[in-house]
Amino acid sequence: MKIYLAGIESLTEQEAQYVKRTKVNGLASFYNMNTKTEELIPYLDNFLLDSGAFTLFSAGKIVDWDAYITRYANFIKRNNIQRFFELDIDVLVGYEKVLYLRNKLEDLVGRPAIPVWHKFRGRENFLEMCDNYQYVAIGGIVSGEIKRSEYPVFSYLISEAHKRQARIHGLGFTNLTKLPIYHFDSVDSTGWLAGNRFGHITNFNGYTLVNEKVPTGHRLAESGRRVKFHNLQQWIKYAQYADTKF
Repeated sequence: MKIYLAGIESLTEQEAQYVKRTKVNGLASFYNMNTKTEELIPYLDNFLLDSGAFTLFSAGKIVDWDAYITRYANFIKRNNIQRFFELDIDVLVGYEKVLYLRNKLEDLVGRPAIPVWHKFRGRENFLEMCDNYQYVAIGGIVSGEIKRSEYPVFSYLISEAHKRQARIHGLGFTNLTKLPIYHFDSVDSTGWLAGNRFGHITNFNGYTLVNEKVPTGHRLAESGRRVKFHNLQQWIKYAQYADTKF
């Protein structure tokens, strides 16, 4: 299983230089893309690009989706990006519009996007997607659309995808106790950034990640950069372990 570190747009210069020297899978959002991140892409072992469309809408922007899809396609072509997600905005514009935008994106780029399935599309839509695409994704995990009690359905979805020779990505799925159980081909996580938000240090113990609270008397603001860099290194170790063990 490949674990992609999401949010690589937030890498500092020190972290970016470390990533360039290390085997790393990275995911970035087109909406948050900057020159520094764009220059990093060729150094990554594997790269996934998210459209950032939902983030754009959530920021209160009025969006011309046709114009946005053209800019997205131009970026993909300029950087020769092989793996990129469709505009995952069913809840905003409906599935028919998403399908239209997917087809337009693929026509502009000349290769398939990674379609993102949501449970309200239904079982038959998922199976059809797996028949037609070599790489598919499951959405709605982070948002809670798919509840924890429903996670066992992943076994079925993964099995059906693999029967159809399709690889499957779990968007935002990094439940550390479940990763060894559900055999996604890839997942992504912003967990390496969580230490700064929640005040913990992450360590890889040889088979999983363990979080420890920052000791009393140590202000995270004073050591945040060191903590973030440390957590990045530990997540990379874990991703390298998952690549061979899961």
